[in-house]
Amino acid sequence: MECQLTIALTEQKKEKPAYDKLAFGVHFTDHMFVMDYTEGKGWHDPRIEPYSPLTIDPAAMVFHYGQAVFEGLKAYRNQAGEVRLFRPDQNFKRLNRSLTRLDMPNVDEAFMTEALKKLVSVEKEWIPTAEGTSLYIRPFVIGTEACLGVRASHTYKLLILLSPVGAYYASGMKPVKIHVENSYVRAVRGGTGNAKVAGNYAGSLKAQTEAHEKGYEQVLWLDAIETKYIEEVGSMNVFFKVKGEVWTPMLNGSILEGITRDSTIQLLKDWGVNVVEKRISMEDLFQAYKDGELEEAFGTGTAAVISPVGEMSWNEHKMVINDAKTGELTQKLYDTMTGIQYGVVEDKFGWSVPVTE
Repeated sequence: MECQLTIALTEQKKEKPAYDKLAFGVHFTDHMFVMDYTEGKGWHDPRIEPYSPLTIDPAAMVFHYGQAVFEGLKAYRNQAGEVRLFRPDQNFKRLNRSLTRLDMPNVDEAFMTEALKKLVSVEKEWIPTAEGTSLYIRPFVIGTEACLGVRASHTYKLLILLSPVGAYYASGMKPVKIHVENSYVRAVRGGTGNAKVAGNYAGSLKAQTEAHEKGYEQVLWLDAIETKYIEEVGSMNVFFKVKGEVWTPMLNGSILEGITRDSTIQLLKDWGVNVVEKRISMEDLFQAYKDGELEEAFGTGTAAVISPVGEMSWNEHKMVINDAKTGELTQKLYDTMTGIQYGVVEDKFGWSVPVTE
């Protein structure tokens, strides 16, 4: 791999959006990272260049056979003005797992982490400073070879885009309502459910639209074989506090290995909370609810960090959890995780990584 990073700065900077009116993934910074792959040559020509449209052949294999994977993480500015990333090494490890699953070439994780730091440093003026705001980071890789043969592409392009985003809970943390999906399925063990593959999300959109029409913000997916066991929410891993312990679906090959999920488990164990990773059936969860043992529910993911669940709809049952209020443990997790990310809570795990300027 040719690792000499080049930088070409734009001469026409964009007008920055009002940071009190930021929407998710709508505004993009002045520059992006780009790197190419050619079979026999490997990854080459890493560069930071002005943000611009791509010129790509209409026969590019990504359009026809879906070789596309991505990641998502954030950069934060703390009270001292320092810029930090949250566990970026884990994102590039997971990117490689996704690339391997789609028969795409792996990247040098250490190099990519340093390249990302440089890109964020170049664009540091785009990092909003208001409470709860951040700079969203989207690395992705696509197959670019012009060929209609059903096989892996021989050429690829890796890009990193940056987008300033507002506070997820601009008006305070509000529990979400979730619809448990029984008709559609998301993934099966041996498929691509545990990889961050673009097609996974395309296949979830129909169920998401139907859930919205019923008044629910998110979909909770069940396993594809028996449609019985809980897997994950559309954009989050999921946790349940039952009789003082926390349950979460075990990783089974069809559930995404969330970085916020892993961080949550580590925090809970550090606090002495018993965390049980297991197969959780909707029947068992509903029984716990009927018995008054389901105390809290929440999702974990990059966008929301920790998202309380106030209501779940399953078959003809409506489960209102903790009076549709944010639970004490859920709030503590959110405060601690975001506190570490913004540098106001001690980071005993070494998760917060400084961006040197």
